[in-house]
Amino acid sequence: MKNNNRHLIALDLDGTLLTSKKEISDTTKQVLIQAIDEGHIVVIATGRSHRTSSLYYDTLRLSTPIINNNGAFIHHPKDKSFGSYHQPLPHQTALAVVDACYELDVENIIAQMFDSVLIDRHNDSILNVFNSAGDPSLKIGKLKNILETDPTALLIHPKQEQVKKLNDHLNDYHAEVISHRTWAAPWNIIEIVKKGLSKAVGLEKVSNYYNIPRENIIAFGDEDNDLEMIEYAGVGVAMENGIKQLKSVANHVTNTNDQDGIGVFLKDYLKI
Repeated sequence: MKNNNRHLIALDLDGTLLTSKKEISDTTKQVLIQAIDEGHIVVIATGRSHRTSSLYYDTLRLSTPIINNNGAFIHHPKDKSFGSYHQPLPHQTALAVVDACYELDVENIIAQMFDSVLIDRHNDSILNVFNSAGDPSLKIGKLKNILETDPTALLIHPKQEQVKKLNDHLNDYHAEVISHRTWAAPWNIIEIVKKGLSKAVGLEKVSNYYNIPRENIIAFGDEDNDLEMIEYAGVGVAMENGIKQLKSVANHVTNTNDQDGIGVFLKDYLKI
């Protein structure tokens, strides 16, 4: 394939590539594998850690870099020459955020570490969301006591009525050192990474690695943390189930994640 016909395809996971059952549909999987066979580059760009996204990387038989934790960790599992880019939150900043969460008495706090996950309070639903049940790298305990190093990301699960107050606190006291985004209902998780990081930062590194111009980047997303990536890509595609703001900046809107949105779009756009 000539380079000017080769595309970089960036896939968010939850609400985008994954169905409501946290699976990749057979139709979308077949289209993506065919796109790879035809010379296109497929990468995962997710807020998840590498530990909780590697299953889907392997399912698609990828051999490309992966963008985790909204750009806080970028590496290539199959090629060490790509380098590893890990930019965690400063430890003291993370502890200050944890203290604020304790004062508000939020539902839970999760610290995603380089090679483990720390959860402040045991919660079966949270364990299911992060595929962490029975994971030996999982630790449960008060973060103010067990968080000893810089976390890659913090995830806060506030009560519904606390979301605005917590966002305001983060803006008022930590805006110079952190970036934060909110998941949509039902979780309303607030995701925190180091200032200036986003999926677009990772996507730029990957596109430079493959020498693919922005106009040949296709990015799919559904949430707040996909905004920069969708705007950066030459072809930004929002899922029908995505938030209104993302649809307003996207070049296209495709079917929902439960209706083969990615597969349907790529089959038509790339003539697969």
